[in-house]
Amino acid sequence: MATLPVVYTYPLSNYTFVKKEPKLDKDTTLADRLARMKLMYRQEGMRTSVEAILVVQEHNHPHILILQIGNTFFKLPGGRLRPGENEIEGLKRKLTSKLGPTLPALVPDWKIGECVGMWWRPNFENVMYPYCPPHITRPKECKKLFLVHLSEKDYFAVPTNFKLVAVSLFELYDNPQNFGYVLSSIPQLLSRFKFNAVAT
Repeated sequence: MATLPVVYTYPLSNYTFVKKEPKLDKDTTLADRLARMKLMYRQEGMRTSVEAILVVQEHNHPHILILQIGNTFFKLPGGRLRPGENEIEGLKRKLTSKLGPTLPALVPDWKIGECVGMWWRPNFENVMYPYCPPHITRPKECKKLFLVHLSEKDYFAVPTNFKLVAVSLFELYDNPQNFGYVLSSIPQLLSRFKFNAVAT
């Protein structure tokens, strides 16, 4: 049997969470978001976005740090790359924008690991697939999920209009009605890793 790559996780209590200025969303509704995506597509072509899977441990079980907006919308930290931007550097920029403290000295040293999943948006709709359908020659978005290796201790600043919640793998698994298909796929994406919980 092949040896699984090891990911070290640290207790949620190791991390410091503070608030910072709200990060206003460019879109107030899903229709606004898709309309803006259509406009950007005409200007720049296919949208490429990157998102981070941040793993901590709670009760000796892996949990994923997820941004919660309002009562029912959850997403991974990350966002759209600029045209021609490197994926790794772009994800670091997005993580610093979403979760980095205002003091540069406190910004985590983001260690971007493996790309563990890709999702495709065939049309200007909310539906994404973990493959590009064969009849789609011009997809509208490609989203890549990266595993980010957290340090033993880090300092996060969360915009006041977001919550950063730790959600267990068993709560995410097969739960698209609450978290959507991308987030509920994460336990399966991470099944090829061995998580070593480090007690500190």
